[in-house]
Amino acid sequence: MKITSARVIVTSPGRNFVTLKIETDQGISGIGDATLNGREMAVVSYLEDHLVPLLLGRDPHRIEDIWQLLYRGAYWRRGPVTMSAISAVDMALWDIKGKVAGLPVYQLLGGASRDGVLVYGHANGPDIDETIDEVGRYIELGYRAIRVQSGIPGVKGAYGVGRGQMYYEPADSALPTETRWDTAAYLNFAPKLFEKVRETHGFDIELLHDVHHRLTPIEAAKLGKSLEQFRLFWMEDCTPVENPQAFRLVRKHTVTPLAVGEIFNSVHDCRELIENQLIDYIRATVVHAGGITGLKQISSLAALYQVRTGCHGATDLSPVCMAAALNFDLWVPNFGIQEYMRHTEETNEVFPHSYSFADGYLHPGDSPGLGVEIDEDLAAKYPYEPRQLPVARLADGTMWNW
Repeated sequence: MKITSARVIVTSPGRNFVTLKIETDQGISGIGDATLNGREMAVVSYLEDHLVPLLLGRDPHRIEDIWQLLYRGAYWRRGPVTMSAISAVDMALWDIKGKVAGLPVYQLLGGASRDGVLVYGHANGPDIDETIDEVGRYIELGYRAIRVQSGIPGVKGAYGVGRGQMYYEPADSALPTETRWDTAAYLNFAPKLFEKVRETHGFDIELLHDVHHRLTPIEAAKLGKSLEQFRLFWMEDCTPVENPQAFRLVRKHTVTPLAVGEIFNSVHDCRELIENQLIDYIRATVVHAGGITGLKQISSLAALYQVRTGCHGATDLSPVCMAAALNFDLWVPNFGIQEYMRHTEETNEVFPHSYSFADGYLHPGDSPGLGVEIDEDLAAKYPYEPRQLPVARLADGTMWNW
């Protein structure tokens, strides 16, 4: 079997997605997600100009060898653009291998380690009362774990508050929208939010919260300690991770579980955090960390230190990525939880898939390969729309971490 073509498909059914389709001389094709939110076209160029020419004529079954070629063969290694492109190739090759074998990818990885994949949804609102109502709605939908975010009085554009129910897409304009941030207001508000959620909905539901890199290490430690009584499943991205030792200070002051990693691109980004047991969940994602092959490297290291997976799963990851993540999640021994932000109906129509949700769990289904396809005719009806993620400034105008 040989690779005869590899094409990049850009479509925007509600938001932008980049998909790589690899075709073979035996008529079997595979697809992979290459979406990098707000920087989509950079990955398109990397694929078309640098990787696609390398793939033609190669045996698609040699997944590991091709991964090493694209990684080691690039003098300028890692980084979000490079690794998103490699991830797309890797997903597509696993898709092909599964279709040739007539098996879902999780069976090729070693079979299922569990019956279903525990997922969490996103409940948010402009204030505490509406956020609590949204938590209740997710409970009614069958979720067992829910990420809780709320608008903060006096803070314009608080992170995590969507513009509608069920769907949250922060990338909203061709140039970044500017928001404001007030750390003191947030630290005063967050414990009140979770106190009210627990009073209303009890302790049987798992609650998660995303700080989105907004705090210094000591501020993050203070938040984690103030939330301990509300028993969070995790506190996510509590401080920027450029300096992994920052998490040592947070860990010293709180037992609230820590999760990080959605912007990681390889095992090297998280090695120090894992080896020093400074986190409890590693959130690297299929599309940004080298595909299924890259995630296997990360999860194997994490398992040695009892760190569990918690893969990123926002709406800027297409159903192709979600399908790949679920096949990985069903197999990986040290699984923790999977983020699940639902896509719009338009997106689901462009990417028909076999995964399904029931009683708080997702299952990838048993279709051969990843269990997802792309309707290219329908995709062509949704042209690319330039959109970027917002930025944040403090009240005095200082640039901050969004």
